[in-house]
Amino acid sequence: MRVLVVGAGGVGSAFAHIAARRDSFERVVIADYDRERAEKAASISARFSGVKIDASNESSVTDLLKAHDCDAVLNAVDPRFVMPIFRAAFAAGVTYLDMAMSLSHPNPEYPYSNTGVKLGDEQFELAPQWEERGLLALVGMGVEPGLSDVFARHAADKLFSSIDELGVRDGANLVVEGYDFCPTFSIWTTIEECLNPPVIWEKGRGWFTTEPFSEPETFAFPAGIGPVECVNVEHEEVILIPRWVDAKRVTFKYGLGDEFIGVLKTIHMLGLDSTKVISVGGEKVAPRDVVAACLPDPAEIGDIMHGVTCAGTWATGTGKDGFPREVYLYHAVDNDWCMSEYDSQAVVWQTAINPVLALELLDSKAWSGVGLLGPEAFPSEPFLDMLADSGAPWGLEERKPTRA
Repeated sequence: MRVLVVGAGGVGSAFAHIAARRDSFERVVIADYDRERAEKAASISARFSGVKIDASNESSVTDLLKAHDCDAVLNAVDPRFVMPIFRAAFAAGVTYLDMAMSLSHPNPEYPYSNTGVKLGDEQFELAPQWEERGLLALVGMGVEPGLSDVFARHAADKLFSSIDELGVRDGANLVVEGYDFCPTFSIWTTIEECLNPPVIWEKGRGWFTTEPFSEPETFAFPAGIGPVECVNVEHEEVILIPRWVDAKRVTFKYGLGDEFIGVLKTIHMLGLDSTKVISVGGEKVAPRDVVAACLPDPAEIGDIMHGVTCAGTWATGTGKDGFPREVYLYHAVDNDWCMSEYDSQAVVWQTAINPVLALELLDSKAWSGVGLLGPEAFPSEPFLDMLADSGAPWGLEERKPTRA
């Protein structure tokens, strides 16, 4: 298959490292606003090439897809560029994949109770057009969203007769030497998802919002991580899972820690989370872009990062045997292993492995469909079988049901 990857940052570069080992990728074009960075990411394989692109320019993306006769495009840039790449894929008639969906906009009157424009709403509005043309847009195909959604599908199909809650839970014990504050993923995206009103879904009520960092709970993570306090954060799983999986409640909680939350609150208090361009010494800049520029590139911190990151889906309900059941399906990745095997830090590698596997399943027809679909719309077993052979297998932990 021939794939265009838009974005040569941490995830785009990790995708290149993984795909270079797999024969199914006949040609990979890596495009970035920084040509040098794109060429560096592509240098890992003679089958790859790096080019310069403006991801905000829909026609440029369309032209690039056609020029290289691509079968699919993987959106590996931040969510600001979802819609131009999404529309470009449609115009070029190719399969579209992303790992984060179009941006949300809080309800102007009741931001902490009612939803406004939800994550992905702009894309879902165009879903009928994709279906009519027989094209596929596979959205939210990273680790969270992505693998977490596959876990939700697996729980519903293989482990439970009915589900009370599907709760995505993310935690880690990662440390970055020499930094008191160093996000392991895009700070632009981190600010967006952590400071927006989190969304919760409940059967009979639908989607509703709450305050950022609400409902703290201590969740025990496997792989030596241990208990971590997790809080509500806006995330695509809550938008996607209820569309294809039957559950009474869907949530997403992230293990951030008091210090991390404190920094984000300070950024917000000072207005540094704003994306509105302001004038500083005659230069036009967005405060959030300044914050991002002041922090290390997540793609470059692997050598000074240590620990394990864990992403997974906690499921409660009634098992196939009719008794209460509670499980945590998870994927834990050790950074030292990841650096030694792929020269990629754990968080970006854990994200990038999932679209690699999804593209191979689509290419082999093990996964197929048209329209706009989330990962939970496909059978889980082919994907989990491939992930088990990735070098960092997934796990299932049985837990004592809290419901008697």
